[in-house]
Amino acid sequence: MLTTKPMYLPMDPNSCLSEKGSPMSEPDKYRRLVGKLIYLTITRPNITYTVQVLSQYMQSPTSAHFTAALRVLRYLKQSLGQDILLSSQSTPTLTAYSDSDWGRCVDFRKSVTGYCVLLGNSPISWRTKMQSMVARSTAEAEFKAIATTTCEVTWLLQLFIDLGLSQLAPAQLKCDNQAALYIVSNPVFHECTKHIEVDCHLIHDKMHCGVIKPTYVPTKAQLADVCTKIVTVCQHNFLLSKLGVHDIFTSQFEGECRKQRESAESVIISTS
Repeated sequence: MLTTKPMYLPMDPNSCLSEKGSPMSEPDKYRRLVGKLIYLTITRPNITYTVQVLSQYMQSPTSAHFTAALRVLRYLKQSLGQDILLSSQSTPTLTAYSDSDWGRCVDFRKSVTGYCVLLGNSPISWRTKMQSMVARSTAEAEFKAIATTTCEVTWLLQLFIDLGLSQLAPAQLKCDNQAALYIVSNPVFHECTKHIEVDCHLIHDKMHCGVIKPTYVPTKAQLADVCTKIVTVCQHNFLLSKLGVHDIFTSQFEGECRKQRESAESVIISTS
């Protein structure tokens, strides 16, 4: 794949992978590739969603699935220097972004949960997961995502307490769905929310205990979009920059260009 053309997105935004199609003659080739990509998601939150989709078809992969997996390699080729910046100046505050993609799975119409948690400005936890139940509305899918993110934040706060960081403020839990946030703030359960009452109690308890503080975030600033869907190239790069993902090769190139520009300007000034 070193001679192939690089891609700027890990997955085609218009692709809809499904179980339909003739199985590959050598499925082990697909399984080995996706297995390696799963390990790569430990340091690459930008391919988490794509790898989660590809891992659903490990049992009977088709040629379409293998082509989609090869596209990830072409994406990685154009971002070889990409890495996560863990800043030493990060403030000891947690910010969690929760998102979902309603009915994304074309085979079972299950929704996708995605979240990312930042310590200061540094990402420390992210995940993409298919929801176990079919959500009947966008609000329900978003609410289930909030519940999953709340459990992750609770675990992280307990970990920090064990490490000696006990004076942490409530984590800012950001969601871009107003209906889900209304359910969080409204303790009255009616017919529309009875089937998600358990999650409601979980989130209410953690909110009153000062573990989380749910707030609204505009969709364009929803960092967890990287973990739930494929966006445009510009939006993809914008979200990665906000997540603390940087390309060290590009940074070095920009630094060299800046030094050359500054030296040229100093020569011009001294000459004049």
